[in-house]
Amino acid sequence: MGHSVGLEKKRDLSYNTFMANTPKEGSYTAANIQVLEGLEPVRKRPGMYIGGTGLDGLHHLIWEVVDNSIDEAMAGHCNEITVTLLPENTVSVADNGRGIPVEIHPQTKKSTLETVLTILHAGGKFGGGGYKVSGGLHGVGVSVVNALSSNLEATVERDGGMFTQEYKRGKPQGKVKKVGASKRHGVNITFQPDTEIFPDINFDSERILQRLRQQAYLAPGCRINFHDEREEGKTASYGFYFEGGVKSYVEHLNYGKDVKNEEPFFVSREKDGAEVQIAIQYTDSYNEHLMAFVNTIHTPEGGTHVAGFRQSLTRAINDYARKHSLLKEKDENMSSDDVREGLTAIISVKIPNPQFEGQTKAKLGNPEVRGAVAEVMYDGFQTFLEEHPQDARAIVGKVVLAARARAAARAARETVLRKGALDGFALPGKLADCSEKEASKSEIFIVEGDSAGGSAKSGRNRQTQAILPLRGKILNVERARLDRMLTSEEIKTLILALGTGIGEEFELDKIRYHKVVIMTDADVDGSHIRTLLLTLFYRHFKPMIDAGYLYIAQPPLFKLSKGSDHRYAFSDEERDKIIADMAKKKTDKSKKKEKEVVEEIEEKPENTEGEVVEEAVNITGVSVQRYKGLGEMNPDQLWETTMNPDTRVMRQVSVKDAEIADEIFDTLMGSEVLPRKKFIQTHAKTVKNLDV
Repeated sequence: MGHSVGLEKKRDLSYNTFMANTPKEGSYTAANIQVLEGLEPVRKRPGMYIGGTGLDGLHHLIWEVVDNSIDEAMAGHCNEITVTLLPENTVSVADNGRGIPVEIHPQTKKSTLETVLTILHAGGKFGGGGYKVSGGLHGVGVSVVNALSSNLEATVERDGGMFTQEYKRGKPQGKVKKVGASKRHGVNITFQPDTEIFPDINFDSERILQRLRQQAYLAPGCRINFHDEREEGKTASYGFYFEGGVKSYVEHLNYGKDVKNEEPFFVSREKDGAEVQIAIQYTDSYNEHLMAFVNTIHTPEGGTHVAGFRQSLTRAINDYARKHSLLKEKDENMSSDDVREGLTAIISVKIPNPQFEGQTKAKLGNPEVRGAVAEVMYDGFQTFLEEHPQDARAIVGKVVLAARARAAARAARETVLRKGALDGFALPGKLADCSEKEASKSEIFIVEGDSAGGSAKSGRNRQTQAILPLRGKILNVERARLDRMLTSEEIKTLILALGTGIGEEFELDKIRYHKVVIMTDADVDGSHIRTLLLTLFYRHFKPMIDAGYLYIAQPPLFKLSKGSDHRYAFSDEERDKIIADMAKKKTDKSKKKEKEVVEEIEEKPENTEGEVVEEAVNITGVSVQRYKGLGEMNPDQLWETTMNPDTRVMRQVSVKDAEIADEIFDTLMGSEVLPRKKFIQTHAKTVKNLDV
């Protein structure tokens, strides 16, 4: 929400009334309805306002306050925003905008500042006079942050004075006070998330940095600062300022890549009330990287603005190719899929009344925006292609090659899958399938090697668990088109086993398992195989990740035994804790020797791989076995530690930030060596449990 208050006073019962406890059977009267006043609905159902109380919801508190300041920047009243993390995870967000008004509001008879902080849907976005365009989640903004904070202090500088007001869990601790004179203007909101609402209030500075950098690109000319002062005596400070806007954003995303058009295409124009900014650049990648925004809010599911962009991009490239005889008369037009290969694009539209599909604003629904974006993109890109013939030929050449590869991939896919699982025929011979046919009750383990595959097949639950052993390392799909991928036997086997198809025919509804588990050894080769598989799933099966179907198994690193007591440890720290626990009845002298043994084990890694450490047995009576690979476990051990749903530990794979994930996959698995070398040098010291 914005920094001034409109004339809207309606109450939305969906936010302010909730069913009370279940009444007597058959009774339903006025007494059964609970009316929550003020900000009580937010504390009662925080998920309705910020999506949940996990880390995403926690960080959304910052986004809500920052979005208010971004609104001021988009309106031309703010050119600097500062976010500071203070001790005890308190957050300060300050800007030099106009400042929230403090005079008495004519409807609420309270200070306008207090009205903004305590009433849902009160803000400059609703009346039309405060902001032409604005972001924010549901127009509830800072009042929700106030409700979900144990403490909040608002400081406003405007009209020659400095004013403050304090709150606890959304309740004012007094009226707005003038505390001095000031020639400046702006707002500073300082808040601490409420531990009664959020189980974890530790903010992730990397996540905040990524978001603030993104916002700085979308609000060119506004400097955004970030300070992390949580650790006493240390301050980490960053600043973002980009005059180039979305054009600079595209250049950032493509840094270090081989680009087809050295100068990114950029257009900025207003059409039918919509401010449209688009920047695109082609690279030698085989993947598309498109990000779309409405009033600086990311729309990951696209919408009408993306549809208009894609339609005009395809049309412009085909028209240029025909005009300049880069397509022969007998050739078919290039498709939308063809022009998306290697494309990096940023679309930013700013409109007065955005209509979103769904509560999370993931998809834009305004029909008029499609035509506006399509016209701006087509006219601008046609001009760019004519004025940059060398870049135009490089782009069209890339797209023509993609079209040919797509035709080859279609033929290869038809050959591979014609009699495959998609048509209900035979499954690959390597697959040990489960008897359960309902996908929601079935899971498949993708296992490294025949040895581990044999143990997994013997130890599994045949009713619900399928096993697919892979031999060696699969193809790095980051460097291969689909037609080449389909020459890999391991990848073909995996596609047939999953049942979803791939490429144009991918259908998530046809997946045969709702748990797809990567199970590899805990060594360098196992990590590499896992990374190759994750690259495959991210690039070609991403809807499966979004649906929460992909997992990574966590086999133990150690087996610890003392008599009939057998336990498993998944880390060095857990191993040491179990050894201490097993030997806790020893004398103080024995405990001292035990500590020496643990230190000796850590100093001699050659004694910990796949063998029983005799020193530990002799002194503490605890034998320690280090598992080098899954194949070293017998079927019962593999079931007990890694596959039994009642005892196993698995990590669910998710992609919270597609931009970061895309950059990391491209860096680690792409063809450019220098960015990968720099990444390894930067992060090498933070790696844990490095197995060389």
